[in-house]
Amino acid sequence: MHLIVTWLLNAVALLGVTYVIPSIHIRSFGTALVIAIVLGLINVLLRPVLVLLTLPVTILTLGLFLLVINALLFQLAAWFVRGFEVDGFWAALFGSILYSVISWILTAIVFGHREGITRWY
Repeated sequence: MHLIVTWLLNAVALLGVTYVIPSIHIRSFGTALVIAIVLGLINVLLRPVLVLLTLPVTILTLGLFLLVINALLFQLAAWFVRGFEVDGFWAALFGSILYSVISWILTAIVFGHREGITRWY
């Protein structure tokens, strides 16, 4: 159940991104659901390999190159899914950042603070 709710929240976050960044377009909520799955698979399968291959550049830029990797993977998802358009690198960069923030906020609201926070007491 947790996985399905997270999937739905990510799709809602994607739709939220389209309202803030006008150069990102999603055809429908069904398309947003597909994009959420594709982004999840890309992040599970490709992102670790890219992070490992670009580790020297990531260290040299103090981790900022990870934002470039996220933007490129966001554009890759747009290339795979019809009905999802990202007009350029900067839209992908700001879209991937905003998608992460909105998704994190929605997950924190729905599931509370139990994810990602360790208690010190």
